[in-house]
Amino acid sequence: MKPRIERPADLRVILVCNTSFAIYTYRQGLIRTLVERGVQVTVIAPRDRTTELLVRMGCRFIELGVASKGTNPLADLHTMWQLVRLYRSIRPHVVFHYTIKPNIYGSVAARLAGVASVAVTTGLGYVFIQKSRAAEVAKRLYRFAFRFPREIWFLNRDDEAAFIEQNLLVYPERARLLHGEGVDLVQFAPVPLPERASRAEFVFVLIGRLLWDKGIGEYVEAARQLRERYPLARFQLLGPLGVDNPSALSRADVDAWQQEGIVDYLGEAYDVRPVIAAADCVVLPSYREGVPRTLMEAAAMSRPIVATDVPGCREVVEHGVNGLLCDARSVNSLAGQLARMLDMSDAERRAMGERGRQKVASEFDERLVIERYKDLLNNLTGVSL
Repeated sequence: MKPRIERPADLRVILVCNTSFAIYTYRQGLIRTLVERGVQVTVIAPRDRTTELLVRMGCRFIELGVASKGTNPLADLHTMWQLVRLYRSIRPHVVFHYTIKPNIYGSVAARLAGVASVAVTTGLGYVFIQKSRAAEVAKRLYRFAFRFPREIWFLNRDDEAAFIEQNLLVYPERARLLHGEGVDLVQFAPVPLPERASRAEFVFVLIGRLLWDKGIGEYVEAARQLRERYPLARFQLLGPLGVDNPSALSRADVDAWQQEGIVDYLGEAYDVRPVIAAADCVVLPSYREGVPRTLMEAAAMSRPIVATDVPGCREVVEHGVNGLLCDARSVNSLAGQLARMLDMSDAERRAMGERGRQKVASEFDERLVIERYKDLLNNLTGVSL
């Protein structure tokens, strides 16, 4: 029987993720909407530099011990029982789980605690990139855990199809396509391309967690190839180093590239808009994505894009329309498309950027995503937000 409640102020919603950073960065609009309507929002995640920002938004925060990398079953069971105890104590009406371990262990914990949950697969990561024993174990765990959520949301069609084709959904009718988590079109407004003294003074930027799976190695090698032909072009990196992920780069890697003069590492930033505004093109040569927020934000700000032709990236980038697509894991293919972008006229790049803004406005408006959350909460609880 559905838990019927009378008003939003009685509604308790929990968001669980393997980083506070991801909740703060990708779900501000959702949190703001729920808090403004009086919903009691609890974030359960490891503590990081964005935790206090979530609290200031009106969330209750509870620290969770979870390792993003590693497959220690005792540590993972400890995480699951932490969640069971928290769910039994808070008695949420709905829990939303994000990222692999919260999706798997959180879904089981919600079932044990007798609360409704939704699994949001924000990207399949190493499970569908690597062929390893750990990846096979993860797939089996997905199949077991995903029989429990009320709904399972996928950010792109490829991920949804992969789960169905590999028989990882016991109840495939519970799958839903969210088509990305959206972008705030007001916050990420169009900005004209920078005025350069010379077209050769071109700035590429790759924004994201510094992981090998994001194609950073290929990006650096492509920059090396292009240095002789385009000596004034700059290749920037923006994003957190040393993240808890099996694919993380080391500080030594980035320091060596900087000393060689290949890339400029900009550190990390809560607000990426000034970096996007200062760039001529945003690059993401990732091996696989959900639907990458950085590309939606870049397109919203009218920046042309170079990305890989892989799940997630091709949801945002239409080759030759608002950007260029290259082959994944191919330095030569990436370098070729970066050179093509450099050789375009200002007018061609400007037109690409404008078409990108139009695409994001029609397909990835954050308000559409928030409406999906509101509809689900209404269906499960009877409360209209």
